Amino acid sequence: MPKTPAATHPPEELGLRERKKLQTGRKLWTVAISLFVERGFDQVSVAEIAAAAEVSKMTVFNYFPTKEDLVLLPMEKHTGEVAETVRDRPAGCSAVAAVRDQYLAALDAQDPASGLCDQQAVLDVLRLIRDTPALALRARAASVRAEELLAAELRTASGDGDDLTARLAAAQLLATRRTLVMANQRRMVAGEPAGSVLPEARANALRAFALVEHGLGDYCGG
Repeated sequence: MPKTPAATHPPEELGLRERKKLQTGRKLWTVAISLFVERGFDQVSVAEIAAAAEVSKMTVFNYFPTKEDLVLLPMEKHTGEVAETVRDRPAGCSAVAAVRDQYLAALDAQDPASGLCDQQAVLDVLRLIRDTPALALRARAASVRAEELLAAELRTASGDGDDLTARLAAAQLLATRRTLVMANQRRMVAGEPAGSVLPEARANALRAFALVEHGLGDYCGG
């Protein structure tokens, strides 16, 4: 899910050089998104972004190697988060519970990764991805990569080497998460405030992960 460029450590823990680098990355991202929203992704060149940000074209490429990176790189840095959640879960905690609790925490924080974020910059990125085929294709590729990383972590965590079960579990967990995220995003794009949607979004998440945990059973069995 889209996130603005962020530091690994709080700004006060960074040196002057690191703070300036972080500020430059954020400025480039902000300028690029503003231009893309105003004129369309395909109608804006990297040279124009550099000029608007008052830096060289090479500086832009030092921070964002491709034009698509200006939109998607901040999001793609979080591709392995769900796999990391499973890897770092407490002893005795199931994979389902770990992924559910991590997602609920993201909801409560109104993190863009939960889909429940009404910040204008985040909504702008969502619309850009939706309306630009090249960005949508790459975003789907990031989802595939996230599933591969999660399957690998689940296979390791299970200890039995069962690749099929690991892949099925990864697909179910991420499909559930993605469905919840997309439902929230639709409401944010439609203009609903994140705070007012939060209670229903939490209830939906609990229900969805319960289905993963307990299975569909005789759903639609007549």
